[in-house]
Amino acid sequence: MNNYLEILEPERYYHIYNHAVGRDCLFRTEENYIYFLKRYSEYIHPIVDTYAYCLMPNHFHIALRIKSALELSGLAGFSDLTGFQNLSGLTGLISKQFSNFFNAYSKSFNKQQNRIGNLFERPFKRKLIDDDSYFKQIIHYIHFNPVHHGFVDDLREWKHSSFESFFSDKSSKLKREEVISWFGDRDNFYYCHQKQIDERLALELE
Repeated sequence: MNNYLEILEPERYYHIYNHAVGRDCLFRTEENYIYFLKRYSEYIHPIVDTYAYCLMPNHFHIALRIKSALELSGLAGFSDLTGFQNLSGLTGLISKQFSNFFNAYSKSFNKQQNRIGNLFERPFKRKLIDDDSYFKQIIHYIHFNPVHHGFVDDLREWKHSSFESFFSDKSSKLKREEVISWFGDRDNFYYCHQKQIDERLALELE
């Protein structure tokens, strides 16, 4: 049985994803997409390495790695947890950071849209990425999501994903070179992204 509620531990790779409650949307305006990434940069980027993301109207997907205990030890709130003997406390702080991120976005979205109540399904889903093949599958799945759901015919047309960043010279917080290295080179990265996604994986992650 798949475990969608993995404990977020240092130095492990995860696929993070979630939907809006019911038939609601997470993003209704261009500003919503921008604000989500801004809050992600504030709350989550300091504690993770980010490899790929895609924001869809009613859900999102992110591939990331939780930083090591040593890397986290320099951050406010984490400075007293420098060793794995404090792993339970550290994982609690990591989860709290995600909670603060979702709450910050929800409060702003609710105020803008004049809505009340939960915005995200709870708890948010997370799956451990534990081998090279699955890592590449998840990166492809994340970027191909807009095509899979029929929003665009070409994944390069979707503005709210990290795909285009891999073909840009602009600075980025994404670990682009590391992702490319998993695919061999940029040409193979592009080639692999032209394939349809594995339907079994899609069913598993819907």
